[in-house]
Amino acid sequence: MPKGWGWRLLLLVLVLALLFVVDLSLGAVAIPYGSILEILTGTPAENKVWEQILWEFRLPKALTALAAGSALAVSGLQMQTLFRNPLAGPFVLGISSGASLGVAVLLMAGSIGWLIVPEWIPWLTAGAAALGAAGVLVLIFLAALRLQDSMALLILGLMVGSLAGAVVSVLQFYSGAEKVQAYMIWTFGSLGGVTWPELQVVLPVVVVGLVLAQALAKPLNALLLGERYASSVGVSMGKVRPLILISTSLLAGSITAFCGPIAFVGLAVPHLCRLLFHISDHRLLLPVVMLGGAILLLLCDILANILAAGGALPLNAITTLFGAPVVLWLILRQRAIGKMF
Repeated sequence: MPKGWGWRLLLLVLVLALLFVVDLSLGAVAIPYGSILEILTGTPAENKVWEQILWEFRLPKALTALAAGSALAVSGLQMQTLFRNPLAGPFVLGISSGASLGVAVLLMAGSIGWLIVPEWIPWLTAGAAALGAAGVLVLIFLAALRLQDSMALLILGLMVGSLAGAVVSVLQFYSGAEKVQAYMIWTFGSLGGVTWPELQVVLPVVVVGLVLAQALAKPLNALLLGERYASSVGVSMGKVRPLILISTSLLAGSITAFCGPIAFVGLAVPHLCRLLFHISDHRLLLPVVMLGGAILLLLCDILANILAAGGALPLNAITTLFGAPVVLWLILRQRAIGKMF
């Protein structure tokens, strides 16, 4: 264990707790920190409206940020390790494209006579995204059972994503402005649309995905030196590769279904955590990445609220402001990237 690792981990936990409380306090109606702690501990607040705002809107949003940040960061780490590609992210397998296709079909297929949806139904939108992501997952999983090369899976994921994007473009061409706008709003990503009933679906799926990822820490360590080395030390790639894909799909697919495609978190956070903690052991790196992803998404949500002065900027605009400079820096430091894998 690296020197000072425990103190850094504790610092991450404290930062996470601080940002969680700050995120609960911000919005169109400011809630004092003391009142937040009173409400969370069951003490009646001086303003009943604050209790309603906190329990019905802000707490689900903050918990969604924790789940989404952790899930996307861990799924990104797994993809970077499996493909040994520092620019791989959680959506490299086409999961996001499949989810986007599902939502596009739901919202815009009526314009060309395929499907008619009478109104905007959040659960129906999440279901369409989940079905689209699941369809891609089944395709990739079947391919993983036949293909022995992870790079072939990477190319397959990119091609599936391109095909899905082409279908979405056709649907947009034939759809009216209102339908296209509804689809574009979904692609911006959002944490505020997740309710308590939806969280009861998202949180268990994310927990299962995170537990599975932690259980795969030793095989992931072996994969740092390539699939041949991993096989030589007893790792069965025929079993490990599908498990990694399942974990990634559960994490990225569930978040995309309910929050939309959130960019750059899964790509940037693993690299930032490696650089800050100087560790590559996945037994230590996975918990750090979970905390780092949650911290980054909470911070992005806080900035979205502050910059919008009570409103909320598109979440992807904020995550891109954080993630894009990290990716550019990584590209300019290719030698440093090579040392991470």
